[in-house]
Amino acid sequence: MLLAVPVLGACHAPAGRDARSDADLERLFRERRSGVAVEGSGTVVRRLPDDLDGSRHQRFVLRLPSGQTLLISHNIDLAPRVEGLTPGDAVAFRGQYEWNEQGGVVHWTHHDPDGERAGGWLEHHGRTFR
Repeated sequence: MLLAVPVLGACHAPAGRDARSDADLERLFRERRSGVAVEGSGTVVRRLPDDLDGSRHQRFVLRLPSGQTLLISHNIDLAPRVEGLTPGDAVAFRGQYEWNEQGGVVHWTHHDPDGERAGGWLEHHGRTFR
């Protein structure tokens, strides 16, 4: 199932399979769901050190319009790093949601090198990172 919160008027979900509100991410968190493709946007509240264990990941926390927070885990071995990211910046995203007690994690914010799934992305200051 694909749930999406539209970003800048765009919707990349298959017809009939997307939900169009910030409430969808709240529901995924409340229902402890994982493995769901999502889109949305939020404001950077904190940058975290890169995760260097295995594939390298740039990590930062977004606050959604609902107040929920999400950890973004962006694979910088497969996609460019989002440079110049600072608290207060707006970031749009598409990726896969995984539940955790802090609000959830979004990963797969990059292209799929095997071409087996729809690619994710991050958008920051008008630039898209895949």
